[in-house]
Amino acid sequence: MDVRAKKHLGQHFLTDQNIARNIVDSLSFEGYGKVLEVGPGMGVLTKFLLEKDVETYVAEIDNESIDYLKKHYPKLEEQHFVGDFLKINVPEIFGEEVAVIGNFPYNISSQILFKIIDNYTLIPEMSGMFQKEVAERTAAKPRTKDYGILSVLVQAYYDVEYLFTVHENVFNPPPKVKSGVIRMTRNLKQGLAGNEVLFKQIVKAGFGQRRKKMSNSLKVLGIPENMKSHAFLDIRAEELSVADFITFTNEWKAGLSV
Repeated sequence: MDVRAKKHLGQHFLTDQNIARNIVDSLSFEGYGKVLEVGPGMGVLTKFLLEKDVETYVAEIDNESIDYLKKHYPKLEEQHFVGDFLKINVPEIFGEEVAVIGNFPYNISSQILFKIIDNYTLIPEMSGMFQKEVAERTAAKPRTKDYGILSVLVQAYYDVEYLFTVHENVFNPPPKVKSGVIRMTRNLKQGLAGNEVLFKQIVKAGFGQRRKKMSNSLKVLGIPENMKSHAFLDIRAEELSVADFITFTNEWKAGLSV
């Protein structure tokens, strides 16, 4: 008996085995012994994960899916089911590094990405499928229309690669949009020096009025006196690289403490 796709959970079950294998194979499986699959549905990715030399966990809230997985994938024991990914305490459950993978529910895409960022010290890499537009925004480069808040916040912690596009007709039921698969690998440019909260405020405010110069967009935050002649204030947020935003944040914070 198959699982019924539930609209309120944003479920669209991938049916193409080759695509499923390619998503799983895009993880490196190096340097960690655990993988967490988010939204496994009927286990199209799970099957290939269980062939790997890692311990596979699943985050699923649909009871029908959970029953199906327990019946068809007995390797998944009770402790491998961890509940709602957005609500779990990653350090408490895993206590060590764990990769994340999934055909992610499109209605909570951004929340999933922000949860990964919040736990970046424990999540070395992620591969998965999102709505194509979200995947493109996550991987976008400066001076492009897709570059924005999501791009900068994710890329401050991860290098992002757009791997491939997936057509609607390989899902049941087919979504109304194309999908995109991305890989995120934790990067080494963690230069925020504890200024993460301010960084998010500056990025969100900067792109809040993306057609305006940063000097206008950031007025709402109260620009420190020593920053008012900063060169970055004379350009738009989309022209700044992720490294620029990090540098600017650290200089702003230093100015506040003078």
